Amino acid sequence: MHWRPVYAVLEREVVRMMRQRTRLLSAMVRPLIWLFVIGAGFGAVLDQPGVNYQQFLIPGVLGMTMLFGAMLAALTMVYDKESGVMRMLIIAPFAHYWIVVAKLLAAALAAIIQALLLLVLLAALGYLTADTRFGLLAAALVMTSLACGGIGMLVAAFTRTLDNFAAIMNFVIFPVFFLSGSLYPVSRLPAALKFVALANPYTYGVDLLKHAVSDKLPVGMGADFGVGLDFLVLAGFSAAALIIASWRFSRESAYEPMIHILTGKRGG
Repeated sequence: MHWRPVYAVLEREVVRMMRQRTRLLSAMVRPLIWLFVIGAGFGAVLDQPGVNYQQFLIPGVLGMTMLFGAMLAALTMVYDKESGVMRMLIIAPFAHYWIVVAKLLAAALAAIIQALLLLVLLAALGYLTADTRFGLLAAALVMTSLACGGIGMLVAAFTRTLDNFAAIMNFVIFPVFFLSGSLYPVSRLPAALKFVALANPYTYGVDLLKHAVSDKLPVGMGADFGVGLDFLVLAGFSAAALIIASWRFSRESAYEPMIHILTGKRGG
């Protein structure tokens, strides 16, 4: 097993993220805006006794932080393709799928770090109570971050340039976020939208977070699925995303040496 190169990639990505302080700041500001602005507005519209819409949004903003964080972390894979760093990784003496494993774990780790920073802010603001199931919350953060990282790696594996990644990311990230249980219960969606939400793996990550931090919400406002189903879908999707991204990356990298040879001959 090649854990040393995996660790090296993880360390590189974490150091890079920590140096980008504006990225960390925006990762904290974005969910807080949703919590206080969107949450207050929707809460005023709902105005139902016993329903705290901002408390309902907590799993959604946590999931949002991990989704955006993992997608931006997956962007480095495309950057490495364009900058030439990926060529050095490809010729390293280990299977190409380890590169994808390392990048997926790095994206998940970046998502977890940002979620933990947000949790500190939420705890300071009083949104985490003694009823929070911290063990389940830790498991939910890991599983959701892996699924979000899987989404990011699928986009990165089928993208060759940063411009294309940015365009595809916006096309993917907003439907994934909005067509989930982040902003409203899945059970209350119209049939067509509910079908899409049920097919969305991110939905089950948010649902698992609801089990951990919003278990005391009124009936119809809490989790929509069981904990076991959430774990099963997240684990299955993460594994499938890793396999597909590895297959795609291996096919793509298999042509790299030939391209370099042909380019060298033409240049000569």
